[in-house]
Amino acid sequence: MNSLTLRRPDDWHVHLRDGAALAAVVKFTAQRFGRAIVMPNLKPAITTTALAQAYRERIMAALPKGARFEPLLTLYLTESTAPAEIDRARAAGFVHGIKLYPAGATTHSDAGVTDMAKVHGVLARMEELDMPLLVHGETPRPDIDVFDRETHFIDSVLAPLTERFRSLRVVFEHITTAGAVEFVSKARAGVAATITPQHLLHNRNAIFAGGIRPHYYCLPILKREHDREALLGAATSGNARFFLGTDSAPHERAAKESACGCAGMFTAHAAIELYAEAFESVGRLDRLEAFASHFGADFYGLPRHNDTITLVKESWMPPRVYDFGAGALVPFRAGESIAWRLAGT
Repeated sequence: MNSLTLRRPDDWHVHLRDGAALAAVVKFTAQRFGRAIVMPNLKPAITTTALAQAYRERIMAALPKGARFEPLLTLYLTESTAPAEIDRARAAGFVHGIKLYPAGATTHSDAGVTDMAKVHGVLARMEELDMPLLVHGETPRPDIDVFDRETHFIDSVLAPLTERFRSLRVVFEHITTAGAVEFVSKARAGVAATITPQHLLHNRNAIFAGGIRPHYYCLPILKREHDREALLGAATSGNARFFLGTDSAPHERAAKESACGCAGMFTAHAAIELYAEAFESVGRLDRLEAFASHFGADFYGLPRHNDTITLVKESWMPPRVYDFGAGALVPFRAGESIAWRLAGT
């Protein structure tokens, strides 16, 4: 196959940052996707509908001229979030989910939740208003091995939560393990998951190939090969519970290449192309459109796009760095080959 035309896809999990960083990266997402669920873990976090509206305006202002892209905003769940804020978010129309970060689980998650019991009132209101809960699914306790944090979270938090709030729609974001695939596959109706390109293409060996490679460090961390195979099987299965979410997370080069480097991989510059590589690796390019363009829109109750994009089987090489405000941004596969290219780029 030399080309592949898809209904325009959406990214159901992306970090666009703010300020000069936002201006540097949003064009890549807008080139490929019609919509994106935008993460709220800025500094300060997007905790209210008013803050989300202001952030949405900044995103729209940063888009390239003529871009047809819709940012779908989210609110950052804290233990002080009031049920009335969910009412405001639902009424606004541009907030499409509430994000649960366990405190300390990832970048800018220090304001997250430490005790789920403290947010039960908010979750009940979300259930009533059909506002989805978007979950970073890790238990960040120091006594739990970093490779087991997702499994522990499923058992201790997510399974009880999905049973307690039986009508709450839940997206288990950026799943990384075979156990997570099994949980989502068997969960009650209304539970879904996003899968990133890096977790489809790599296992944890990539972090240590020839030395420590900080640009392969993300959270949740890359897992074992059998986990990668399970994720690839889920993504290419045609099961509507699994859909595209890049978790593209740009950081300035110095923040990655340091003694205490940030977690996150920037993939937005080649997102759909990387998914095409993953699907092609198991002979399932015919199922990419549903994963990328249908299942997420259906879950969120939004219309599928009417326009298309085309990928061509043509190798290209991302630059070693992109401009990133006053600094530099190292993209995924910097200086290395990518097998598919978005037509027109």
